[in-house]
Amino acid sequence: MRLESGRRSRAVLAALCAALVVISAGGCAFRMDVQQGNIVELDDLNQVREGMTRSQVQFLLGSPLISDPFHADRWDYTYFYRQGRRRDVSRHWVTIHFEDDRVVRIETRIPPPGSQDTEVAANDD
Repeated sequence: MRLESGRRSRAVLAALCAALVVISAGGCAFRMDVQQGNIVELDDLNQVREGMTRSQVQFLLGSPLISDPFHADRWDYTYFYRQGRRRDVSRHWVTIHFEDDRVVRIETRIPPPGSQDTEVAANDD
């Protein structure tokens, strides 16, 4: 009888230890930072002006992420960033509108450094 209760308590102890290891390992899993899209620097964006050609915009900002055949006169630059396990997601976007291959309007949403997803109006001269 004594031998049987000793085996039972060892089995229970082993099961508890295994459960503890599984629970603690689940909390320690590493999650990578996720970055997707075009990183548009504010200094480069501030140089884009109405009247610029497509090639001038591409020189400053690079190729747009989205090439939409239904909106040929619009270039979209989007950027998404999530740091590890944090729930905060930073989303930035810039849309350049063209007419006759020249910039006619610039729409942006780029939060300033240190803030979280605040709308910024760039190039509103």
